[in-house]
Formats: sequence, C-alpha cells, structure tokens
Amino acid sequence: MAVVYGTISAILLFWHGAWEMLFGDAAALGTDWAWVLGIVFLVLTVRGVLFPVFVKQIKSQRAMQALQPRIREIQEKHKNDRETMQKELLDLYRTEKANPLTAFLPMLVQIPVFLGLFHVLRHLKPTMPEHMKTLYGWTVTQFDSASSATLFGAPIAASFRSGAQELSLLGTDGTTVRVVAAILIVTMIATTYLSSRQMILRTGWAEDPQQRMVQRLMLYGIPFSLLVSGLIFPIGVIIYWVTTNLFSLAQQTWVLRRYPPPTSGTPKAGATATPARATLPARSLAPRPGAKPTTARRGASRGR
Repeated sequence: MAVVYGTISAILLFWHGAWEMLFGDAAALGTDWAWVLGIVFLVLTVRGVLFPVFVKQIKSQRAMQALQPRIREIQEKHKNDRETMQKELLDLYRTEKANPLTAFLPMLVQIPVFLGLFHVLRHLKPTMPEHMKTLYGWTVTQFDSASSATLFGAPIAASFRSGAQELSLLGTDGTTVRVVAAILIVTMIATTYLSSRQMILRTGWAEDPQQRMVQRLMLYGIPFSLLVSGLIFPIGVIIYWVTTNLFSLAQQTWVLRRYPPPTSGTPKAGATATPARATLPARSLAPRPGAKPTTARRGASRGR
C-alpha cells in the first residue's frame, strides 16, 4: 500500500502547489482553499483517468442488457445443469464481446484511492515525529501546513468523533468541528443516495428478485451505513466523498443522455410472441348496412 499512499500524496501535493501559487497561503472564510481544492482536484484527476474505463463499462452494461432475453433463455433451458449453463453463458459473452465484470472496474480502482487518502489524512497529526512527517514524499513544511489546514474553521484532519486531546492539538474546539462535520455527513449521505438512485435508473431495476434486493441494499443500505462510518471519517475524506458523488451525478446524467437504456420491447421469459398476422383485426361476417349481398348469400337465399 505504500505505493498507493505515495501516489495519492503526489497528486494531492501537486494540486496543492498549483493552487498555492494562485492563492498563496492566505485563508478565506476560515478555509485553506489550496488544500481543500487540492482534495477536490485529486478526485477530478482520478475520475478523469478512469473516464475511458467508465465509458467501456457503460457499453458493456448496455450489451449485457441487450443480451438479457438470451441469458434468461439459457438459464431456463439449463436450470438443472449448472455447469452447462455457465459454459453457454461464457460462450455467449465471448461471442457478443460482453464482460459482466467490467462494471466493477471503476469501483475496484477507487477503493484503494479512498483508503489511501483516509490513511494520509489520519496521518496528519501535529505531534507526529519529523521522520514520520516526511513519509510518502512530503516535506516537513507541507506536512505542518496540511495538518493545520481548515474548512470553515474545522481542521480537515479532524473528525466528528475527535476527542478533546486531539482537538486541542489541532488548535480547535469540538463545536466547530462537529457542526462542519455534521453538515458534510448529511451532504455525503444525500449525494450517495442520489448517486445510487441515478445508477439504478441508468441500468434499470432488475427483474430477478435477488438482484432487485441488492439494488435496494445499495439504494438504502449504503447511505444508512455512512451515518455511522461518517462519524470517524476525517473531514478531508468526506470532502473527497462528496466531490466524488457530485462528479458521479454529473457523469451519469451525461451517460443517460448519451447512452440511454434500451427500451423494454422484448417479451418476458415464458411469454409467447404473437405472430404479426394474428394481430390483424378479423373481418366481420355480418353485412355492412346498405351493402349488396354477395353471390354466396344470394344463392343461399334462393335455396331457402
């Protein structure tokens, strides 16, 4: 993980240096904007690098959605032979160049980035020995500057549950930290819910009950879990999370316009398609008002 910590630190320090050149060391509204914007642009850098992977993920998801009728057909056909079913599904994915695992790639890359930033920000403590301050490519000056950086008066290294001793070392009071952290936690939960909801709109609600249950867990379970875990996240990590959610909302809005979900014109599994000719209206055998009787009817009349 040292490589991850070093990479995250390098990106953060690069953007901090760029914004420091523009704004200097001055703080406004109790906020060291060079460090806050450094975290924001860390998100933009990571998501920008992942954007081609994200587009590939969307195309793969659309391909998987188009294959759902054939997937259901294979599953129904070989429901008692799991080995054959898996083989035919893999052959189908290979033939149609669809990869169900592609959906997890952006998430797998972002997890170490999140953990790396969490570790780096938890590492920012004024009492840290000097030889520890220079880990991951930091200088002592950069470390001291980051450890005292604030957002609206609350240190970005502090969390909602920071104790009195830690807050004293950071030179702040608990009320300021808790108010800022609480607002950010609520924002994090709300944007996480909206991002999860938009993701479901992007892929559509699953027909399978188990998959639908997983979608509901993502929609409600993950935001609820953040109510607990958000209490221990440093403020800087919550800034990262909120920025990521806002980026995801914008990105997924673009996706829904650029790659709309396929229309549900495919019959469900077990339904029988009706031939086109069967949908034509049947001609009525009763004569139209004022119409002349046909030859067959005239003959029948004479017979009577």
